[in-house]
Amino acid sequence: MEYLVTMTTHVPDGTAEADIQDIRGREAARSRELAAEGHLLRLWRPPLQPGEWRSLGLFAADNPDQLEQVLASMPLRVWRTDEPTALARHPNDPAGQPAVAADSAHQTAGTEFLTTLVVSAPTETPSEEVDVAEIREASRARELAGEGHLERLWRLAGEGQSLGLWRAADEADMQAILESLPLYDWMTVQTTTLTPHPSDPPLASA
Repeated sequence: MEYLVTMTTHVPDGTAEADIQDIRGREAARSRELAAEGHLLRLWRPPLQPGEWRSLGLFAADNPDQLEQVLASMPLRVWRTDEPTALARHPNDPAGQPAVAADSAHQTAGTEFLTTLVVSAPTETPSEEVDVAEIREASRARELAGEGHLERLWRLAGEGQSLGLWRAADEADMQAILESLPLYDWMTVQTTTLTPHPSDPPLASA
């Protein structure tokens, strides 16, 4: 099972810089170990305020207890609070589909974004119209995956809620991608711009 974990670190006042660098170095080493074990899949930095220390991690674990063991094994946990969100399989997730050929430039270029999507069709919408829109949405998701824009898609707890990982040239491009979705007119969207984390497994293994 996969989990998105918001990790917020508060370094105690008066902590020596040497101690901070030591624990950060051990955290990076442990992150590499967890990536090798298949537990740490991705790591990003969201937009931060001055002095804020926060990361977003995509983890894999058999259950919440195992996830807690994984998180507790990380050196920064002594200063950190973790907020995990369980992610369920989405039928339109590219990772669950047959391999789609994507241009390598599309796969590597641009900025990554996380979107929280809540779909709520108007109550008077005929079920047949909803069904057609969902079929068109699945087709568009496959197209966007093939273009290198849609990287992952998960279901969240709550009716009509999902989490998407995307890649786009910039915020305007990301918005245009979202507006191309057949279900967009029924969506409420929250978008988070992601920046690379030095311990992100794809970067660490490059």
